[in-house]
Amino acid sequence: MAERATSGVAAVLEARSVALVGASDDRAGVSGRVLRYLRDWGFPGGVYPVNPRRAQVQGERCWPDLASLPEVPELAVLAVPARAAVQAMRECAEVGVRAVVVLSAGFAESGPEGARLQDELLAAARTGGVRVLGPNCIGAFNSATGLAATFATALDGAVPTAGSVGILSQSGAYGAHVAYLAGRRGLGVRYLVTTGNEPDVDLAEALLWMAGRPEIDVILAYAEGVKDGPRFLEALRVAHAARKPIVLLKVGRSEVGAEAARSHTAALTGSDQVYDAVLARYGVHRAESTEEQLDIAYACAHTRPRAGGRLGIVTVSGGVGIQLADSAERHGLAVPPMPIEAQRAVLDLIPYASAVNPVDCTAQALTHMDVFVAAWKVMLAEGGFDALVGFFTTMPLSADFAGRLRESIEAGTADRGDRLVVLSFVAEPETVREYERSGFLVFEDTDRAVRAVAALARLGAAFDRPLPAVLPPARALPRRAYTEFEATSLLAAAGVPTLPQRLAPDVDGAVAAAEELGHPVALKIVSPDVEHKSDVGGVALGLADAAAVRAAHRSILRSAREKAPDARIDGVLVTPMAPRGIETIVGAQIDPVFGPVVALGLGGVFVEVLRDVVLRPAPVTRDEAAAMVTALRGAALLAGARGTDPADVDALAAAVVAVSEFAATHRADLASVEVNPLVVLPTGQGCRALDAVVVTGDGR
Repeated sequence: MAERATSGVAAVLEARSVALVGASDDRAGVSGRVLRYLRDWGFPGGVYPVNPRRAQVQGERCWPDLASLPEVPELAVLAVPARAAVQAMRECAEVGVRAVVVLSAGFAESGPEGARLQDELLAAARTGGVRVLGPNCIGAFNSATGLAATFATALDGAVPTAGSVGILSQSGAYGAHVAYLAGRRGLGVRYLVTTGNEPDVDLAEALLWMAGRPEIDVILAYAEGVKDGPRFLEALRVAHAARKPIVLLKVGRSEVGAEAARSHTAALTGSDQVYDAVLARYGVHRAESTEEQLDIAYACAHTRPRAGGRLGIVTVSGGVGIQLADSAERHGLAVPPMPIEAQRAVLDLIPYASAVNPVDCTAQALTHMDVFVAAWKVMLAEGGFDALVGFFTTMPLSADFAGRLRESIEAGTADRGDRLVVLSFVAEPETVREYERSGFLVFEDTDRAVRAVAALARLGAAFDRPLPAVLPPARALPRRAYTEFEATSLLAAAGVPTLPQRLAPDVDGAVAAAEELGHPVALKIVSPDVEHKSDVGGVALGLADAAAVRAAHRSILRSAREKAPDARIDGVLVTPMAPRGIETIVGAQIDPVFGPVVALGLGGVFVEVLRDVVLRPAPVTRDEAAAMVTALRGAALLAGARGTDPADVDALAAAVVAVSEFAATHRADLASVEVNPLVVLPTGQGCRALDAVVVTGDGR
């Protein structure tokens, strides 16, 4: 709708006056709770309960309708049944309300009748240019202004601290739940937005608004699906440019989960692998659990992401040091040994220590805490580490050790500069807050500590990478069926290396083409109606002379006419036999949410067996394509395994770029494109496309 030019999120969260339609005396009920929160949070603007059946609500004057209010409220909150909400929306449009939060359920999530009511609700809003958050949502809040357009029970008894965290969620209950937990972790949540069924304001719009807010340093998001792919990508681009972390819990990885997501919000749930590819490109951290989401948000709220994956470990337990090293490997961090001179320096000071990395100061350090100071200083000065993790068990709980431990840690890390120091120990909440105020991250669990370090490193590296390429201008591609000959010709023109090929309409043409190209050759049936040529006996390989070509030509045509009698046959394709190499597949599809996506897989015709595939949004840069190659689980095969020659990975990357650009350029008409197999030859010899398929948007 045209009104989206004005942010619906801003219209809600920046409102200076609120009408509560369906206001109630029940302070625990939906509308009653909204009124109570507004008063308890000290909202300074006008608050107008509206209920034709009451003169007063919770001791305050109540108005019969919106038209009787002393001013036009900027925001209306609807807490009435679905049918009544439609009529209330008409009144909002008539009086000039800017935005409406519809808490009511019973709309599209409930079935066809609810979907019809939701259409009526949106149509009523459009008549007055009203922006709509919900329906079927738990609302929103702005803790900085005291605006509480929500009935979330998780907010009972506590006003959120107006910090630098923004939360948006398609699930109302989850949004309120994580806002509460964030508060318990000491995170100040400034904004909460829950979007519900999203007929107007959706996740992408809310994310774009938060990404552009300078007062927000980190965004927590919960998504079941994305409806507006281009706007979502725009939001990711804005956040990337601002180096603003987004920690997203995207559900629907499993088939059961994906079906539940569709049922819950009627959202479009695209391929989960495509979501991973999009999020990876823009540096979004995809959390697997609420605990992980809060851990990474906590880390991002207290320190900035920075690239660098070399981890140093200080511990009072050798066993826990090994656990930390294992965690580092699991989360993609390196635990390199300290330089020999640095090890000697540690051993000179702590003869009983293990000084390689992890540095185990052992329990003897409890009586000589100056050794901690020495260990920290040597590791920071000479270890070459990007981050340090220290494990100190329950020492901060002990009156005998707590004070001296903190003094030793602060003294030892005083010269850390901008390097990250994360501590793992058990302590009282106020003790943890004291360490945090001194610039340390604190986790009880060692694996969670290492995971946070790894996340900060990945985010920092992602923010250091240039922003992804924008889509090129679209070019038309005629929507029709393409033969292999035509598909290969199109891709060759786009820069994909192919074998020489000749289209032979008859047997004499095939013989002549084979003589021109040089024996041995391969013959393949050419038909817009035959997708799998081998299934109809339409392929012959290794033809060494003219007689073999003639015999193969007769066999191919006879078999094709028997097994596909209605197929149109344009002739046969003649190519030289392919050189031996490593088979890969390069393809692209037009995702219904995010547009063109390119795929690189290992195994060629066996890719479905190996399932070794890497996806990225198209088009990709040369660097991105090279990273796709190295991200393959079987990348070692391309690098040269067990004495084989290394493959020409540069040529493979160039082919990936070419296919991605072809898909991006023809995205308006293309459905998919595939080169399979693409044979990668030894270094310096390039690669060759042996087969190609182009499918346009009408499925042909």
